[in-house]
Amino acid sequence: MSRVYNFSAGPAVLPEEVLKEAADEMMDYRGCGMSVMEMSHRSKVYDDIIKTAEADLRSLLSIPDDYEVMFLQGGASQQFAMIPMNLMKNKVADYIVTGQWAKKAYQEAQLYGKANKIASSEDKTFSYIPDCSDLPISPDADYVYICENNTIYGTKFKKLPNTKGKTLVSDVSSCFLSEPMDVTKYGLVYGGVQKNIGPAGVVIVIMKKELITEDVLPGTPTMLRYKIHADAQSLYNTPPAYGIYICGKVFKWIQKMGGLEAMKKHNEEKAKILYDFLDESSLFKGTVVKEDRSLMNVPFITGNEELDAKFVKESKAAGFENLKGHRSVGGMRASIYNAMPIEGVKALVEFMKKFEVENK
Repeated sequence: MSRVYNFSAGPAVLPEEVLKEAADEMMDYRGCGMSVMEMSHRSKVYDDIIKTAEADLRSLLSIPDDYEVMFLQGGASQQFAMIPMNLMKNKVADYIVTGQWAKKAYQEAQLYGKANKIASSEDKTFSYIPDCSDLPISPDADYVYICENNTIYGTKFKKLPNTKGKTLVSDVSSCFLSEPMDVTKYGLVYGGVQKNIGPAGVVIVIMKKELITEDVLPGTPTMLRYKIHADAQSLYNTPPAYGIYICGKVFKWIQKMGGLEAMKKHNEEKAKILYDFLDESSLFKGTVVKEDRSLMNVPFITGNEELDAKFVKESKAAGFENLKGHRSVGGMRASIYNAMPIEGVKALVEFMKKFEVENK
């Protein structure tokens, strides 16, 4: 059976050459006689895998030495609690709510202190990014939190909020490594890797070293303290070893593709094909205001639920997987992460044109 075009929002499509390489090394990693799945995370071989992965990530993002890189578990959702537990010194934080995940992070933070919702786009089903140039930042806020790319709603911050000197914390799960990013603008940036970088089970945290302290909220579990993981170089307990190994391969693949500038160009090209069609189509339409559109997640609808369902069913039969929109919004969504080839997007548009003609 040939591979399908997989438009899943995550776990998502991975580069074929990475999968082939991993398959070749499955039984015997570089002559050591065992799979990476089986080896000790304390071994010299594995130490080399995780250190190389970190070095390559640092190089891709030009991460300065005063930032720590951690490969953790618990997914992005665990960070919703870990961030306030470690950073809410004054027990105050400001949240910009632009989608489901930012909303969940905001709700979680309320367990640990005063979380203020200082901007939101919920009034229009999260279809835009609010103006964040002059926000009512709390004078005693420990940080300002955003979700930079909203997977469900297909919006993206094109300009970071003006935090008026407060630490910026950002969830970049669904736009991680899709384009260049200036790490120095953030105090903490994190993402689940299962969209652009690897299999589910790893979350990468890039954090300013000065924010990593012993001073955490009382009752913070050992496993949820950044300092514990930073001091142990992500090896405090058994890490998600195989997932990190795949991430390392994807970092190499991005380098080979020309780095993050090249990735951005490739992603802009793909997104343009799909958005241009949606803007011209008489049947399909995008759901996001133009200036806030994501390059990674493209939600669209026909305006008729039965027709949406028919499209999802027929697209699947034609070899396009996971085009159904998130259960909370319905419609359709094409996630076109780094590893989605341009041919996949072109083929999808051709299919949509055909569907439009047949269902006018």
